[in-house]
Amino acid sequence: MGSTGSAAREAARPATTGRRGAVVAALMLSMALAALDATIVSTAVPQIVGDLGGFSVFSWLFSGYLLAVTVTLPVYGKLSDTFGRKPVLIAGSVVFLLGSLLCAVAWNMGALIAFRIVQGLGGGALQGTVQTLAADLYPLKDRPKIQSKLSTVWAVSAVAGPGLGGVLAAYADWRWIFLINLPIGAVALWLIVRHLHEPEREATAHARVDWAGALAVFACGGVLLTALVQGGVAWPWLSAPSLALFGAGLTLVAVVVLLERRAAEPIIPGWVWRRRTIAAVNLALGALGLLMVAPSVFLPTYAQSVLGLAPVAAGFVLSVWTLSWPVSAALSQHVYRRIGFRNTAMLGIGTAALILFAFPFLPYPGQAWQPTLLMLLLGAALGLFQLPLIVGVQSTVGWAERGTTTASVLFCRQTGQTIGAAVFGAVANGVLAARLGGAGDLDSVTRALDSGTAPEATRRAIADAVHAVYLGAAGAATLAFLVLLFLAPRKFPVLKE
Repeated sequence: MGSTGSAAREAARPATTGRRGAVVAALMLSMALAALDATIVSTAVPQIVGDLGGFSVFSWLFSGYLLAVTVTLPVYGKLSDTFGRKPVLIAGSVVFLLGSLLCAVAWNMGALIAFRIVQGLGGGALQGTVQTLAADLYPLKDRPKIQSKLSTVWAVSAVAGPGLGGVLAAYADWRWIFLINLPIGAVALWLIVRHLHEPEREATAHARVDWAGALAVFACGGVLLTALVQGGVAWPWLSAPSLALFGAGLTLVAVVVLLERRAAEPIIPGWVWRRRTIAAVNLALGALGLLMVAPSVFLPTYAQSVLGLAPVAAGFVLSVWTLSWPVSAALSQHVYRRIGFRNTAMLGIGTAALILFAFPFLPYPGQAWQPTLLMLLLGAALGLFQLPLIVGVQSTVGWAERGTTTASVLFCRQTGQTIGAAVFGAVANGVLAARLGGAGDLDSVTRALDSGTAPEATRRAIADAVHAVYLGAAGAATLAFLVLLFLAPRKFPVLKE
């Protein structure tokens, strides 16, 4: 790993003092805010569009937020290693709450999208720094407890987001979707300011920030992720806007590499990819982000269009994996203490690959309990996969590198989800076009089903499209398994605490 003695000492010293329970509560509240705001807007879109207009660009309410979160993760990771977790988390929380307040007073769709991006700029600090602080607060043997708590908060908040957004939009006003963040965020911020105390670090006095690299990373990530998010949606993949964005993104990649090689303190250090353990975990969790798109995006459509379930019941089919995932994650420590981080993760992702591969073999149209059972098993498998990798990779670096390492892992997972949405969306629409003779995409076909104008052949075409997506997800799980098998070391080089 190339860790120095000083890095080992950094890992051994306490990262925080004060009331740990109060800090953990603040972390859980912050994680809930970040998870809620990724999904809470979805069911309130009709009310928002009816009030502000801008139907043609409303998708940027989601894309803008997620893009801002993703591209800022590496920047916040490096800043937290340079200046400490507390100032970064405070600054991110303030930006997030400011963005929430501005969203609540938005006067048109353009303003709301801009303010959602401001929210995302703060949300990147919440996601990355919360995960890093979780590792700082607890020694290795206790980290599964806090990570399983955060996983539970994330899962419950992400699933509850659409329902809460719908209730607020229907019985109050859509602006409360953003105003509700203010009291929750204020409590979390007060707990952090009052109870999180980090020891002073000598490096802070003469720390240098690679602002040029940070700007280049932000621009590069923003351009490439925009190309992936909008390609095949706002314009065809081979159109001039798509090719121009990809060309500009690749040019910016070269600029980032050049700047980071010359920087004294790069935002994305080369060691993130030179160390086998971190590189393998980054790639494996990138594949996790890719495969997660299949159930989270396409399963509700399958449940409603093929199984004929109501939206609430379709949401339950998806949400059951949030029950088994945190439980499996909490219990994973008993497995990886016996067989190691890598082997535990391989067991989890290997099982997930088999479950995803089994989905296309479900009978048509089938019963609701069949995909529900598969999702319950999938959540258990992925809990056994993700948490050992995060805990393991955080334990191979000292305090001064933990923020950057954690951010790189989360960045790869988020990027995998963006790539997965683009790739699997193209796969689903391609299958539909082949089955129906080019009769529209998945969204238009689903709307036709809802209106009762589509024949039975259309339902079968949707089933085939979702089956193809699940096969692709099984391929992504297999890729993650192979990465761990051939790239990750059999035993993670954990630093002594």
